[in-house]
Amino acid sequence: MVEGKRVVIELELEAGKKKKKQQQNGVGNSNRLQVIEEISGLEKRIFPKHESLASGLLTEMQRRNSGLLYALSLDPHNIVQHNGVDAEDDGAEGSGDASPPAAVVVVGYVMYSFTSSLAASITKLAVREAFRRQGFGEALLRAALEKCHARRVLCVNLHVDPTRIAAVALYKKIGFEIDTLIQSYYAPRRDAYRMVLSFDKD
Repeated sequence: MVEGKRVVIELELEAGKKKKKQQQNGVGNSNRLQVIEEISGLEKRIFPKHESLASGLLTEMQRRNSGLLYALSLDPHNIVQHNGVDAEDDGAEGSGDASPPAAVVVVGYVMYSFTSSLAASITKLAVREAFRRQGFGEALLRAALEKCHARRVLCVNLHVDPTRIAAVALYKKIGFEIDTLIQSYYAPRRDAYRMVLSFDKD
């Protein structure tokens, strides 16, 4: 949870089981299928086709030892519904009428998996463009790390494009360290950092 933000860690799919967690913060639950559709849409927009899980998202979410958490937020200007255009600037007639109620939208998600009894991996972290730099990515990542820590793994790893400066900075802020550079990880001449966070032994 991020102070001052309407962030909800709403749905977890782990080890093939569906579990819903409701947070009493004024934001209602979304229909599961609608959430999956929204996340699939984000996959298509954010990631290149060969990296996107949009077509097989449900299957990926139901894999054993994997989980998904997502964040909801109010969209006060209906940015998402207006394809990035602020509702106040659409020039529609009847501007004296009351504005439509703010929608609740999926603003980001994180996927993780347990690769062994001692290790886990963050496989996806994405935030809708209009909601970036507001703390959603950090909130999602920390929530996923809490899940991993609860399973008593010793470390969590992830891969990130070195050119994604903001993402690398976020991971370092939370405690990840660069382990190695993997050449052509994503595509020819598109490398990746392998970053690792080690938990202190209890």
